[in-house]
Amino acid sequence: MNSWAEKSVLVTGGAGFLGSCVCRKLAERGVSRLIVPRREDFDLRDPSDVQRLFESATPDVVIHLAASVGGIGANKQHPGSFFYDNLMMGALVLEQSRLHSVSKFVGIGSVCSYPKFTPVPFNESDLWNGYPEETNAPYGLAKKMMLVQSQAYREEYGLNAIHLLMVNLYGPGDNFTEESSHVLMALVRRFVEAKEDGADRVVVWGDGSPTREFLFVEDAADGILLAGERYDSPEPVNLGTGKEVSIRTLAELIKESTGFQGEIRWDTTKPNGQPRRCLDVERARNTFGFSAKVDLLEGVKRTVEWYMGCMVGV
Repeated sequence: MNSWAEKSVLVTGGAGFLGSCVCRKLAERGVSRLIVPRREDFDLRDPSDVQRLFESATPDVVIHLAASVGGIGANKQHPGSFFYDNLMMGALVLEQSRLHSVSKFVGIGSVCSYPKFTPVPFNESDLWNGYPEETNAPYGLAKKMMLVQSQAYREEYGLNAIHLLMVNLYGPGDNFTEESSHVLMALVRRFVEAKEDGADRVVVWGDGSPTREFLFVEDAADGILLAGERYDSPEPVNLGTGKEVSIRTLAELIKESTGFQGEIRWDTTKPNGQPRRCLDVERARNTFGFSAKVDLLEGVKRTVEWYMGCMVGV
């Protein structure tokens, strides 16, 4: 796909954290028509709503970002709804993409689909070599089924569907609510609030030993659009930085960035989640030229500044 300028693009989840960034970059690329369905108008778990959406939108390209997602706590609390919501949204949006002969379907998967004890760095060839980490498994497996459906539809119907495996995202505009935020944003909120309240400690789940990989939202959006333009293979592709950091190191970095002076206490009664996460990003680099630009130190600084600005405005 040489240009977005003549394309009608449907972005599910386009009003969300990642979606709004993708839509802004599509507008900068001169997309012909951009369709962003709103939840109050179209329930993507409802077959009739998804059919009605596609009949009204008639898209050339679909970027499927909509998801029910959260951190470890939310995954433990809502395994059933996370599985059902993500399974149904992926299946229905892909089916209508097939029925309406879209020229390209870009599906966004998750690092949570990988087996719990995948060799590091995670290579795409290891995706099926075990069961995902238990707290993330329902969400990760639902996303994995979208990959299976994409490949099956390509084989039987010729649908040009690609699948990107995304690591943890972060950045200005991210979700920082206590109930559903991911680890980085949850830590930013806790340290900022502790500093404002004059607290002498911040309690963090687990023992700090697990590692994670974090991709700045602007980089993620660039990677998605590059894949949409240049990648047309059935094989999944990792989208990340290829760099891992321990939760303990991350907490110290956020503590320093927020100026919090107290101590960090580790609540080892809480789950660690998957022991390590770090992606092999060679396929993305070699096939469509994606490399992340924003390092973690700069990204955390920009995220903390944004969040502290939000707190001032409250």
